[in-house]
Amino acid sequence: MAQVGVGEFNEAERFQIDEAIRRAELVSRFEFSVFVGRATADSRAFATQLHNSLVAPARSILILLDPASRVLEIVTGGVVRRSLTDHEVELTALQMRSSFAEGDLVGGLRRGIQMLADHARTPETLHGDTV
Repeated sequence: MAQVGVGEFNEAERFQIDEAIRRAELVSRFEFSVFVGRATADSRAFATQLHNSLVAPARSILILLDPASRVLEIVTGGVVRRSLTDHEVELTALQMRSSFAEGDLVGGLRRGIQMLADHARTPETLHGDTV
């Protein structure tokens, strides 16, 4: 479930982020969390601490956004890393930062969540009968 900093977004924007998370979880079968608000000086450690406090960190993806400090951190669990590469996370972060630079925080989060889910999706396999 999304954790959104108080005052960062209005109700409609929070709903859009929550909807993106629900769709991403259906697509990827991983849990997504979003934290928007103030991070500590060591934002990576703070994001990792938040990620580790989730119900199923190994199967979770956490996105931390501190708009005031212009910080974005994406933390993935061990099981997630089997399907989602560091390169795919970096590409997603680049796309998100581009949206954030244009002032579109909600759109950047939504697109980033969708991209991570699409990359993390377990590929479908087709099993054919052999004769």
